[in-house]
Amino acid sequence: MISSVKAVERLPLGSYSFKRLSLRCPRVESFSSPYQKRKFAGSLRSRISQNLKGLDMGSQAKGGVVLPATGDHVEEAINAITAEQVIAVPTDTLYGFACDACSAQAVNRIYEIKGRKQTSPLAICVADVSDISRFAIVDHLPQGLLDSLLPGPVTVVLRRGESSMLEKSLNPGLDSIGVRVPDCDFIRAVARGSKSALALTSANLSGQPSSVSTKDFEDLWQHCACVYDGGMLPSGRAGSTVVDLIKPGIYKILRPGSAEEETKAVLEEFFFQEVA
Repeated sequence: MISSVKAVERLPLGSYSFKRLSLRCPRVESFSSPYQKRKFAGSLRSRISQNLKGLDMGSQAKGGVVLPATGDHVEEAINAITAEQVIAVPTDTLYGFACDACSAQAVNRIYEIKGRKQTSPLAICVADVSDISRFAIVDHLPQGLLDSLLPGPVTVVLRRGESSMLEKSLNPGLDSIGVRVPDCDFIRAVARGSKSALALTSANLSGQPSSVSTKDFEDLWQHCACVYDGGMLPSGRAGSTVVDLIKPGIYKILRPGSAEEETKAVLEEFFFQEVA
């Protein structure tokens, strides 16, 4: 019986309130009669069962497991994406909700979590600049332009084209798509491992301030398969700079974001002209 007490003491209790049984229960040797020992043993088994059940219920109620956004947890995140689940991840700008961009079920789940209208488009995230051509048309862009902008806090808007691997259910009615390659190893590793594009949007309720820490969207953790914590993000709440590069030789800033001046400087080096 003492071994049962020690087994309970070794349980990983996390943040739950659970007092060690050895502090509340007398030792078996202190009982003088066999009857007292049997009664105590039955009581202890009941307490163990109740407390284990309480731990399980507590973990379910908490929802949205939070893990560090490190290489040790990339495989778990990839598994969640391929299982058509939604995860929360850090980027080089804000925290975002991510899922498989080629899964209508997962994309719809993101809209539900955010309370966002289906008419509001989602961007996608890919692992490397070389992946962009799988999902959007880049033939009209000068060689080296995208590599000069990305990875970084920029969303480039391009035409999808008929050869795009994206599901038609993503942003229906639009022939363009915003594409990101964040300067963030974790989300890029997840995108690379999933062998797909990730639908990506800010981790917040629609119309609410964007999130620069996991605590900012704590009320939404329960809706995610997992929340990956990369600490406080330093870039502020401006988000990425969104630039329209659909037409050759011209660009339009759709959202100033956190890298507007740097984006303009790169585009002007390639002799692009800004349009209003």
